[in-house]
Amino acid sequence: MGKNNGVLMTMGGSPSCQVAAVDMRGPEAVMVKEKIHDNCVMIFSKTYCPYCKMAKKAFKDLGVPYEVYEIDKEKSGMAVQDVLDNMTGTRTVPRVFVGGTCIGGGTETKQLYKEGKLLDMVKLCQAAS
Repeated sequence: MGKNNGVLMTMGGSPSCQVAAVDMRGPEAVMVKEKIHDNCVMIFSKTYCPYCKMAKKAFKDLGVPYEVYEIDKEKSGMAVQDVLDNMTGTRTVPRVFVGGTCIGGGTETKQLYKEGKLLDMVKLCQAAS
């Protein structure tokens, strides 16, 4: 805490903005890492999210198969989202992985698609499999 002109100031924002400690060896973390490792294209999504739909559409338009984990449909979804936050530095969805690397979310995926880079990334991944 700090003082500013005699006014006590708190740091860190509201409790809802604070991230709980994440066990990166726990079952959710292990599952996330396995899904990323085992699938050339892995999307962590929420069914109602327009950016998630944007990312999935890019791969559909390319005719590229992908695996999806719908966070809002799974009992451990919030814990998975915490793991993804720890791994990628953000809680937003989608979290899109190609060849084990997070390429970002829906906007980034669409941009890579428009630039013609997304298919190249997938082909590299598929060739390595």
